[in-house]
Amino acid sequence: MIKVMFVCHGNICRSPMAEFVFKHMVREKGLEKEFIINSSATSCEELGNPVHRGTKKKLHEMGIPCGDHRAVRLTKEDYDFYDYIVAMDSNNIRNIERITGRDIKNKVYLLLDFTDRKGQSIADPWYTGNFDVTYEDINEGCQGLLNKICKYL
Repeated sequence: MIKVMFVCHGNICRSPMAEFVFKHMVREKGLEKEFIINSSATSCEELGNPVHRGTKKKLHEMGIPCGDHRAVRLTKEDYDFYDYIVAMDSNNIRNIERITGRDIKNKVYLLLDFTDRKGQSIADPWYTGNFDVTYEDINEGCQGLLNKICKYL
């Protein structure tokens, strides 16, 4: 079982988009029994809130369901449970390490590290308003992550 946690600041825009895009990709390959896939926040600002309407709209346009996801916060225990903790930007990584401690098991990545754009961030549509660009970047990163994992399945 491969366990993946996507992380952003509030868990209402980028990380739930990545969670549902990745679940969709995994489902299309018939691998859903091989994965546990979730998302969380590094802040407490949006806890309990639903997925942002812009993320919902973009996922709906792409035929990807997002259910009734509610924002939750990453925990120290998540570090031990998940195999991949995938952040959307470098601020997220700093905050992940504040919550979980140093990444001694090399589980924490930027999503675009799984592409040719290693080290780059996923723009936050909360600020940019551009859910299309965020989706394209997340889709690219999720495909790269899935390709990497599938080499080991």
